[in-house]
Amino acid sequence: MPELPEVENARQVVEKALNRVIVDIDDTDTFECRPHRPGEIAGALKGGKLTDARRRGKAMWCETTIADGSAGPTLGIHLGMGGRIIVTAPDGDQTSQYGGGDPHVGERDTDKPEWTRFAMTFEDGGQLRLFDKRRLGRVRLEPDIDALGPDAAEISREDFRLRIGSGGAPLKARLLDQAAIAGVGNLLADEVLWQSAQSPARRCKTLTTDELDELRVVLRRAIRSAIKKGGVHTGEIIPYRKSGAVCPRCGAPMSRGTVGGRTTWWCSKEQS
Repeated sequence: MPELPEVENARQVVEKALNRVIVDIDDTDTFECRPHRPGEIAGALKGGKLTDARRRGKAMWCETTIADGSAGPTLGIHLGMGGRIIVTAPDGDQTSQYGGGDPHVGERDTDKPEWTRFAMTFEDGGQLRLFDKRRLGRVRLEPDIDALGPDAAEISREDFRLRIGSGGAPLKARLLDQAAIAGVGNLLADEVLWQSAQSPARRCKTLTTDELDELRVVLRRAIRSAIKKGGVHTGEIIPYRKSGAVCPRCGAPMSRGTVGGRTTWWCSKEQS
């Protein structure tokens, strides 16, 4: 699943589609656009504009206006396992923007129209498309984000201490809990715990205030790096999450187990 950095990169691509008049919408993929009927999203948004692209954790949505300029419904866009947002410029300009999703999907692949699950056409001739080979993304009106915790890239020091540093859950499981903190997925959690030399199985309530503060600093730094480099797959420890690998920092064997229901890799020496 895409994690916060991939979704933030996709959100930045969606910004290229803001304040452009919507003249047509293809929302006929009933799986991708569930629970809406074909034409329901189009009827709500045609003639209006996307006015803001927002994100909390892994959730992304757009604020809209309708044809008369008043506020319209929010439009949620979820990338699924390998979805990508494509925004094309007005007619005559061949520049396209790509963001989010599967790093193994190249520009040539996005020429396949059968893998475009949702498309929004603008008055200037450009489009916003959700390209989704695996058909696991989602587009819907008025998405529910109330259950999400604070964004992992923006959470305050005090809130982080409270939400991560209490209770008996394993540290990795708490980081993955989207109600506690939104945006951390499996790869980012392993990266942050390796960088901070913390055991993924350590009980949250045993962390000191200084350790929690350092963990937050490391998390925010890892998120910034992943956004800049194109995704969580660019993390330092990610290439070493495999059998036979050794820790690139100390040379100890990498260990594998399950924490919080997810496959987890850690340094057998520094994160014991």
